[in-house]
Amino acid sequence: MACNLCPRHCNAERGLGQQGYCKMTEEVRVARVAPHFWEEPCLSGTRGSGTVFFSGCNLRCVYCQNFRIAAGMAGRKMTVQELTESFLSLQEQGCHNINLVTPSHYVPQIRTALQQAELEIPVVYNTSSYECVETLRMLEGYVNIYLADLKYLDKKLAKKYSHAEDYPETAERAIREMVRQIGSAEYEEENHTRIKNAKEYPDGALMKQGVIVRHLLLPGQTQEAKQVLQYLYETYGDTIAVSILNQYTPLPHVAKYPELNRKVTDAEYEEVVEYAMELGIGHGFLQEGEAASDSFIPDFSCSETET
Repeated sequence: MACNLCPRHCNAERGLGQQGYCKMTEEVRVARVAPHFWEEPCLSGTRGSGTVFFSGCNLRCVYCQNFRIAAGMAGRKMTVQELTESFLSLQEQGCHNINLVTPSHYVPQIRTALQQAELEIPVVYNTSSYECVETLRMLEGYVNIYLADLKYLDKKLAKKYSHAEDYPETAERAIREMVRQIGSAEYEEENHTRIKNAKEYPDGALMKQGVIVRHLLLPGQTQEAKQVLQYLYETYGDTIAVSILNQYTPLPHVAKYPELNRKVTDAEYEEVVEYAMELGIGHGFLQEGEAASDSFIPDFSCSETET
């Protein structure tokens, strides 16, 4: 059957071994399975977020920090049963959640694995938001937390850096569907007390359900970042959490984009954070200190997954 899981609608016969725009056939390929401690605090907690990094990507931004897996250059094949077992292994290791990273092109297989696993911890769907609403609806009832990007509202930037001029409206529709499915955030303290007032959750509380929308600040793009934040706050208020990232790392492959070939300055990040505060965004996350570092980029050099 021709694949139209994502907005590329490339119609690849992935079940017959053809690669889609995502560079993947129907066979699941996974680059890394391991606890991850660099997500938002409400996801990483003290025992880590149980991340499963899927190979391939339907976006492949020019500045991608995980470009080796985005282009399908890392990872090993997994059956659906092995994927199920990887979820259960991360749960047994004490991870706070199962974190599905770049999962769009494997949604049918992921849904089957989740059905089999019957997990007792939340499931996080970690996405660029370049998603089809119909595909997201396949996950209703299986995903507890959406960890979504809103990279741009400017079509020109989306086309130049992510080869997807339709990214802004596509991501807006996708996030709207995520919020419809999940609603407002809920957190839980270590004593298992549920917290429904998102503005009052204490340090150390873990998200049990909700939508977090990330925006990665790019060099020289403070005005675009402000527009993204304004849109999110005016549309969703405190229903979602907003995460403003300053971890952009200029890797060698962005050299042909001189405007991207530097880190974000402290002044740029502070300007965006101050604007968020002026808007009244009170439910979200900031990054402190020297966040733009290779330490934020997992090692995908091995062909085997890490457990």
